[in-house]
Amino acid sequence: MSDTGTAAGRTVTTRIPARLDRLPWSRWHWMIVIGLGTVWILDGLEVTVVGNIASRLSEDGSGLAITDAQVTGIAAALYVAGACSGALFFGWLTDRFGRKKLFLITLAVYLAATALTAISFSAWWFFVFRFLTGFGIGGEYAAINSAIDELIPSKYRGRVDLIINGSFWLGAMAGSLLSVLALNTDIFPEDIGWRLTFALGVVLGLVILLVRRHVPESPRWMFIHGKDEAAEKLVGEVEQEVERETGHALPPAEPAITVRQRKSIGFGLIARTVFRSYPRRAVLGLALFIGQAFLYNAITFGFGSILVKFFDVSSGATGYYFAVIAFCNFLGPLLLGRLFDTVGRKPMIAGTYIASGLLLFVTAWLFQNGSLTAATMTGCWCVVLFFASAGASSAYLTVSEIFPMETRAMAIAFFYAVGTAAGGITGPLVFADLTESGIPGDTALAFCIGASLMVVAGLVALFFAVAAEQKSLEDIATPLSAQEREDSTPR
Repeated sequence: MSDTGTAAGRTVTTRIPARLDRLPWSRWHWMIVIGLGTVWILDGLEVTVVGNIASRLSEDGSGLAITDAQVTGIAAALYVAGACSGALFFGWLTDRFGRKKLFLITLAVYLAATALTAISFSAWWFFVFRFLTGFGIGGEYAAINSAIDELIPSKYRGRVDLIINGSFWLGAMAGSLLSVLALNTDIFPEDIGWRLTFALGVVLGLVILLVRRHVPESPRWMFIHGKDEAAEKLVGEVEQEVERETGHALPPAEPAITVRQRKSIGFGLIARTVFRSYPRRAVLGLALFIGQAFLYNAITFGFGSILVKFFDVSSGATGYYFAVIAFCNFLGPLLLGRLFDTVGRKPMIAGTYIASGLLLFVTAWLFQNGSLTAATMTGCWCVVLFFASAGASSAYLTVSEIFPMETRAMAIAFFYAVGTAAGGITGPLVFADLTESGIPGDTALAFCIGASLMVVAGLVALFFAVAAEQKSLEDIATPLSAQEREDSTPR
C-alpha cells in the first residue's frame, strides 16, 4: 500500500476490498454471521411478542389500562417510528464513527428500553419505551447491514445477507412459542406472563452483546477514515487464520483501489450522491421498502386479532399459528437465498415481490368469501410469506450494496426510514382500524393494499434492479473517495 500527504486527506492505495472478497468461507465468517445476525432474532421476538400479547394486554387484570387497537395500532406505530428515527440518527453516526462502535451502542439502547418496557405500569410508559426499543433496533439495521456487506466475500454476500435478515423469523418463532407459555394463566398470573416475554429479550440481548464484542470493525471503513495501517493488520491476520484453516495459500488479490481519506461525509453530499447520481436506484430502494413494509404490516401486526375475531382462536393459542408462519418465513431466505447469487438479483427480487403480492390477492379473495378456516388461513399466509420474506430481505441487501461505501449506512437508514415510515407507521394505524371492525371486507382490503404495493415494487425491480451478484461493492458503486484503480502486483 502506498500513501502520500498528511493524516487529513491522505491518498492511499490498497487491495483490502479485493483481499476480503477472495477469501474462502471460514470460521471467521461464521463469527461475523453469529455476532451480527442474531439481532434480527431480537427484532422478530419484539414484533411478534407484541402481536401475540395484544389481546392479553387489553384484558382485565393485565396491569395495563390499554386496548387491543392501541397495542396493535399506536404502540406498533410508535415502535416503527422509533426504528425509523434510530436508523437515521445512528446511521449518520455509523458512517462517521464506524460500524463496531455503533452496533454495540444500539444494542445497549435496545436492552435498556426493553427492560423498562417489562415494568410498564401505564399505557403512556408502554408507548414511550416501545418507541425507544424501536430506536435501538432501527440503529442496528444501518450499522449491521453495513458491516455484513463489507465483511462477507462477494461470492456469498447475497445469500448470507438474506439469511441473516431472514433470521428475524427465528425470533418470531421464539416469540410465538414464548407467548403461549407466558400467557398460560395456569403458570403465570395475567399481569406477570407478558412482562416475562420482554425480560427474555433482555437476556438474549446480553448474550449477543458478549458475542458481538469479538466482531471487528469493517476494514473498508477503516482505510477510508485514516486507519489504513490497522485495516492492513486486521486483514493480514484474517488471511493468516484462513490459510492455517484451509492449509492452502490464498490467490493474488486484484485490483487495487486508490482513495483520498476523509473524516466524514456531509448530508448534502450523501443526498446529491443518492438522488442525483443514482436516481433509478433511489426509486428502487423506496419501492422495495414501502412494498414490503405494507405487506408485512397488513399481516403481522394484526394477525392475532384476525385469528381471535374471525376464527374464534383463543388469545393464548395464537402463538402456535404464528410459529408456523414464522418458520415458513425463515425458509424463504434460507432456500431461495442462494439463487440471488446465481440466478441473479433482478429476476429473484422482482419474482419474489410479484409472486407474494399475487398470492396475497388470492388470500384476500378467499378470506372475504368465507372460504378459510384458522388452519387454511395460516397456510395461505405461509405461502405468501415464503416468497415475501426473501423479497423483504433482499430490500436490505439491495440498498446496502448499490450506493457508495461512504454513504452506505445512511442510505440503508434513509430507505428503511422512509419506506418503513410509509408502510410501518401508516400501516398499523390503518390496518388496526380495518381488522378491529370485525368486517371481513375491511380486513381483505388491508391485504389488497399490501399486495398491490408488493406487485408495484416487483415491477420497479424488473426495470431498475442492479445485477450486483458476485460483484465487489466497489464495482457496483465506486466509492466517493476513489481517485483511481490500478492492477499492479498485489501486496
